Amino acid sequence: MKPSKPLWRISVTTSAEAEDAVGELLAAVLGPTAVAYYDLETQVSHVSVFVAPGKFKPAEARREIAAGLERIASFGLNPGPGKIGISRVKREDWAESWKKHFHPLEVRVSRRAGARSLLLKPSWSRQRPAPNQAVVVLDPGLSFGTGHHPTTLFCLRQIVECLKPGRVQSFLDIGTGSGILAIAAAKLGYAPVKAFDFDPEAVRVARENARKNDVAARLALTRGDITRLPLRPARQFDLVCANLISNLLIAERRRIVNRLKPGGRLVLAGILAAEFTEVERAFADLQLRLCASRVENEWKSGAFCWA
Repeated sequence: MKPSKPLWRISVTTSAEAEDAVGELLAAVLGPTAVAYYDLETQVSHVSVFVAPGKFKPAEARREIAAGLERIASFGLNPGPGKIGISRVKREDWAESWKKHFHPLEVRVSRRAGARSLLLKPSWSRQRPAPNQAVVVLDPGLSFGTGHHPTTLFCLRQIVECLKPGRVQSFLDIGTGSGILAIAAAKLGYAPVKAFDFDPEAVRVARENARKNDVAARLALTRGDITRLPLRPARQFDLVCANLISNLLIAERRRIVNRLKPGGRLVLAGILAAEFTEVERAFADLQLRLCASRVENEWKSGAFCWA
């Protein structure tokens, strides 16, 4: 059997306070979501992404990351050492390293009898679901979201919270990444479920994850660019999640809002807390009010309802 080509590992040593911002930077520059490891002894965080060989250009990536670290510092976050490392790693070593960091995650918003909840776990976990708990099995890939990031977790909680017993609700995921939100929605009974992402690698991995969770036939996963979608869509949805950077959310707010049904809920995530007020103001102009929010580290996410 021909051995698999090694992956590129791109890492940045940073501070705990800038860990999430650096992770988002690496994802924006390179595509895959980042993993972080915090060293208690040195009090330094190591944020890494793994990229398949191909079109990756180390020198170009290093320049973009360095410029991004300067922008993070301009926001008032301390980027710490800011050391950029680029190296090769065997696929086997990369895969095994994930088992140390990726653990099961439960998402509950109600303790009432019969309330539905979520259990997200890797395939190697033996944890069994509680009664009435939907299970999403998701192993980390080159493009993934495990649910542990504050912005993803907020979206998952909203998906669970918005469930209305006895009613079928539709769901749209803009910028799906690993497909974790769409898969969770399908598992919980939303229908139809539609998701798209600009990155073709993310779409490929999301489809694979949907197949592994036996929901491929219950959701539509496509490659799409929010900036090129029709301003007036053919369908609207009860719940819309958009986990995107703030300038894209603001620029494309009309396309996003036009896909939300009257009485529906819009969940916006991936926003730096310092930029949230501007996002909230932009969507208020379209008659949406903030009905729930959460701040964690430098991130703020919000759920919006019709005013």
